[in-house]
Amino acid sequence: MSSSTLAVGIVGLPNVGKSTLFNALLKRQAALAANYPFATIDPNTGIVPVPDVRLDVLAGIVNSSVIKPATVEFVDIAGLVKGASEGAGLGNQFLSHIREVDLICHVVRAFADPDIIREGSTDPKSDREVIETELLLADLATLQKQKEPKGAASSEEKVKWSIIHELQKAADTGSRDAVFKVGNKSEEHQKIAKELSLLSTKVMVYILNVGEEDLVISPASSAGSTVEGDQLSVVSAGAGIGQSEAIIVSAKIENELSSLSDEDQKLYLADLGLEKSGLERLIQKAYEMLGLQSFLTAGEKEVKAWTIHNGMIAPQAAGVIHTDFEKHFIRANIANYDDFVALNGWKGVKEAGKMRTEGKEYVMREGDVVEFMIGK
Repeated sequence: MSSSTLAVGIVGLPNVGKSTLFNALLKRQAALAANYPFATIDPNTGIVPVPDVRLDVLAGIVNSSVIKPATVEFVDIAGLVKGASEGAGLGNQFLSHIREVDLICHVVRAFADPDIIREGSTDPKSDREVIETELLLADLATLQKQKEPKGAASSEEKVKWSIIHELQKAADTGSRDAVFKVGNKSEEHQKIAKELSLLSTKVMVYILNVGEEDLVISPASSAGSTVEGDQLSVVSAGAGIGQSEAIIVSAKIENELSSLSDEDQKLYLADLGLEKSGLERLIQKAYEMLGLQSFLTAGEKEVKAWTIHNGMIAPQAAGVIHTDFEKHFIRANIANYDDFVALNGWKGVKEAGKMRTEGKEYVMREGDVVEFMIGK
């Protein structure tokens, strides 16, 4: 993740609901959701805000009219088909658009609708395997083009080739999981995989797209109503994937939600027995799988959420705001979000002794409200 914007590439076979979902995510008809193969002939890209109720609360406290949520960039890729890596269909030319994303969102058809053409689609498990095979074949082609260094190769070149050789052996097994494991084995492995823009080493989350009549809500728990219960277990098992990698969504419901005001969306979700929209659950799952969190800044000029990796220290977090901030970092004034709200802002947390002054080794926590002190 090169900036505070998370990039997600949406892939899947034609007519599995990708463009319908994409339209819903953007709350506008930005992609052509037509009922025939290859309706999306150009990659559609859009930026959507990460839902975060904390920002409105903070804005009220610091009297700011400018609210800037963290954002997610979604790239809707034309439907891939079997043989895409060799030029079949239109998918091959779009593989390059997935190479720069942080996470791949694989939409799998788990609904039954005789009116929607099944272009290359048979069942969730085989559909998933078709897409993953095409991504793996594209990676194999990339790896086969790499040449072993000759003559007096540097130690760095030797290490790089050793990792490439490991990746080649993994790809030869025909297993995406094998390539993923090797590509994420160490920081050095991740670096080489990123240099080669390998698709199989990227984190993948699966959206199991069910019909609106099939969206079964599990009994409310302490965390509220959820669709991530028994139904997820059954549908994910049918697709041959683990529950921790997937969410259940009805693209049709998300599309209906997209045309409603925020207030009406809440009412509609409540009628359905849902606490969160598919978009919210997708972003939450993406943050979880990529090991991401948010910190908050709150001043009169603006209130903003920033996306960082778990384990990032304060100077690195400051660098997300501006690269010079990391270099000139002095310290950070930090308050817990709940304390900041309960004590009505910076003045209150300072007077109550709830504001902490942290140095260069401080590890950022989810929901920290931060004020960075930067030198010249």
